[in-house]
Amino acid sequence: MSGRVQSVNIGLPVPGGPKGLPSGIAKLPAPVIEVRAPGPKLGGLGSGVVGDFLGDRRHHGGDQQAVYAVAREELDWWAGHLGRELPDGMFGENLTTSGHDVDASIVGEVWNVGTAVLKVTGPRVPCVTFASRMREKGWVKRFAKRGRTGAYLAVIEGGEIRSGDAVTVSYVPDHALTVPDVFRAWQGDTELIRRVLALVELDDADRTFFTRRLRAAERSP
Repeated sequence: MSGRVQSVNIGLPVPGGPKGLPSGIAKLPAPVIEVRAPGPKLGGLGSGVVGDFLGDRRHHGGDQQAVYAVAREELDWWAGHLGRELPDGMFGENLTTSGHDVDASIVGEVWNVGTAVLKVTGPRVPCVTFASRMREKGWVKRFAKRGRTGAYLAVIEGGEIRSGDAVTVSYVPDHALTVPDVFRAWQGDTELIRRVLALVELDDADRTFFTRRLRAAERSP
């Protein structure tokens, strides 16, 4: 056991999404959540958490972004720097962990949590909805500079997760690419893009994104 779930959180529709759409980023603690594989980003069930509202299904949700996890310790770090309380669920996470360094996770590692089995798929990329939620000047750049984004997870086996459940890592790939490594690849680090393309299991959309980013970098003088 490497940690536990401090809080499980579900989003309700609130104003603040892109183009005037409601957003589900405002997550509130719940007694229990049920997770399942939601299917494709477009045409699927949206969030991997049953009852979790998702407003922008073009950019969020689907199997690769089914569940979002953030360490309580990371929320506490930001709370200290921002001078304000950040409750569980503030970053829009479904799982707030304690004693588990989410950002040290290797992309592709497998977690057993409650009766569910989850797989780390990559970083959260900050967006305007997140900035609107936080109401902090320059939030997207500040969050990106910190580079500890929390992790998206796919649902390998559905089940129920409660506060207090252990987070047990049952499989770790040998490529050693962490969630922050893949985030730096998203930001344009060409060497990390090459490693991600060679070593990480990607869906078609992410592989296309990284391939195009690498080609553009290689064409630059």
